Amino acid sequence: MKPARVCSLFTLLFCTASQAESYVIGVEKMAFAPHYSVDQQGQYQGFARELFDLFAAHSGVQLSYRALPVARLLPALLQGEVDFKYPDSDSWAQTQKLGKDVHYSQAVVAYVDGVLVAPQRQGQALEQLKRLGMVSGWTPWGYQRGIETGQIQLTYSDDLRKMIQQTLKKDTDGAYFNVVVATHYLDNIRARPGALVFDAKLPHTRGSFHLSTLRHPELLQRFDRFLVEQQAEVAALKDRYRVEANLDSEYMGVEQWKVDFLKRQKAKASVE
Repeated sequence: MKPARVCSLFTLLFCTASQAESYVIGVEKMAFAPHYSVDQQGQYQGFARELFDLFAAHSGVQLSYRALPVARLLPALLQGEVDFKYPDSDSWAQTQKLGKDVHYSQAVVAYVDGVLVAPQRQGQALEQLKRLGMVSGWTPWGYQRGIETGQIQLTYSDDLRKMIQQTLKKDTDGAYFNVVVATHYLDNIRARPGALVFDAKLPHTRGSFHLSTLRHPELLQRFDRFLVEQQAEVAALKDRYRVEANLDSEYMGVEQWKVDFLKRQKAKASVE
């Protein structure tokens, strides 16, 4: 009987340890490629999935993903339904988080939100922007004054596809969204590269996505170390998914074939 009790105790300890190292990341149930998306089978995929899977492999933890509508994701974190939330930022939903001890990782990936316009409208003054397309739930940072004065009218859509369609049909003067995601959609899904272009002269916002938690700050510290120690692998993953493509260059929002062409032209001119 004694060996049986020892085995039972070992099994209990083993199961407890396994459970202690299993975590659920709450993620957005939306099409946001190349950062992330959820396929028809409900599987989370994209840059974020590969990054977290890589962290799990390096750290020996088990991670699962629970895709929720954007409006449900923060409440799920605050109510303890998920262990982590991605993406998140300390500047988002500050009122809802008031009094909550939310912890954040280091920046996972940088982003730029701005307005995409038809090429012939690029470079026009802000005053020429009368109708701005938006996806429901987004905040058009930098445009609040024009909205409040009535200079800018907002047109809301349920998703990126519908918003882009409105702008292509000229029902709106521009579409406000994540520049990398909107460009990826136009280049790879809509197959209309260059049909809309990012206008850097209009107000735009730079920020970064973070992993957040209420209950597991110690795992965030391990995740932060992973981002530093595996910097080369993380950078390679970012390059493969192009999640930060040209964010710090004059070519932000330009499809890659055109970037390559312009760089060749510039190199040729410098030689001559």
